[in-house]
Amino acid sequence: MSNEVRDELLTVYAAMILHSDGAEITSERISKLTAATGAKVEAYWASLFAKLCKNQDLNEILSSCGGGGGGAAPAAAAAAGDAGAGDAGAAPAAAKVEEEEEEEGMDFDLFG
Repeated sequence: MSNEVRDELLTVYAAMILHSDGAEITSERISKLTAATGAKVEAYWASLFAKLCKNQDLNEILSSCGGGGGGAAPAAAAAAGDAGAGDAGAAPAAAKVEEEEEEEGMDFDLFG
């Protein structure tokens, strides 16, 4: 992990700790928390994140993160269920064809 990524993560975690504690997120408090880890973080990170968090609803930001993956699978399954409702054997055949196509892709050789 690069120093820049480490510094950013430490700063983000410090801001999240302050938010979780209900404390105001300031550059001084972020700097204190990152210093308490024993790591030396570039000074601009604390002021950058303090400005970023100012006047923001962090509860809204944190609650809107993640959980977006995998949404298409149930919709695709429902569509397949509607299409094959009259023919019970059609869905397994389609699954088998897709499986065979995936297996064919496994023969790729980077060096050959």
